[in-house]
Amino acid sequence: MVKRIDPHTHSAYSDGTDTPAQLLAIAAQAGLDTIALTDHDTTIGWDEAAAAVADTGVSLIRGAEMSCSSSGITVHLLAYLFDPASPGLVDNFRRTREDRETRVARMVENLSADYPITLDDVLAFAPEGGPVGRPHIADALVAAGAFPDRSAAFVQALHPSGPYYVHYWAPDPVEAVRCVRKAGGVPVLAHPRARKRQRLLPEAVIADMAEAGLFGIERDHRDHAPEDRADVERMAREMGLAMFGSSDYHGTGKPNRIGENTTDPQVIAEVIAQGTIEVVEP
Repeated sequence: MVKRIDPHTHSAYSDGTDTPAQLLAIAAQAGLDTIALTDHDTTIGWDEAAAAVADTGVSLIRGAEMSCSSSGITVHLLAYLFDPASPGLVDNFRRTREDRETRVARMVENLSADYPITLDDVLAFAPEGGPVGRPHIADALVAAGAFPDRSAAFVQALHPSGPYYVHYWAPDPVEAVRCVRKAGGVPVLAHPRARKRQRLLPEAVIADMAEAGLFGIERDHRDHAPEDRADVERMAREMGLAMFGSSDYHGTGKPNRIGENTTDPQVIAEVIAQGTIEVVEP
């Protein structure tokens, strides 16, 4: 039987709504064999997720989704099986989280002129010890009745082109690829053609990332239309990148269903071969 692997999921330690243990239980119910926990700029949920592997029977790939920025364009880099104590990654995660907190306060100040929202409202949705960001602002806006769900809040109020948006520090994606490789990890570009949520990263930058050591690129993603998937596949073939499919599951905050897209086990086998830490097996 072919294994079903979803290598892009989030827990309540970043912007998901499930604990890591709940996440693995949901994966088991969905018939998945393996998932990757890829919370934003943190590894805080790794131990809790690993502790749930034996009970759920779902294997765990430990990872993170690294926030990056290129000429004002938000870029998300999935990083798998890296050394969590690597100084470069630790520093990048810390700087990004700290600057994001300042940025959230400024965005809330901007939004409060038009919406019933305070910083305390937002922080109530953020994980203790984890990163705070736009998803938590979106949750507060939804709770206030301003929008029906996170997706609507992002499109109508939190988009980078909107009047409320504030940029924050994040590493350049090419340097981030090098940083992940230096930490013994495997870097994969997430949802590069998600047009509704972000400005698109120029293909030349993706080529530079590939030259720096990028391993793969997400093709099959809910935010990619068929023509976007075809474009990503073309780039992957031209640049020698592995193609990934994933759910980008966040729990109740987004409509994404865990396991709705999966990745070829042979691709994941190469990720495991290149990574510096082991997969947690049942």
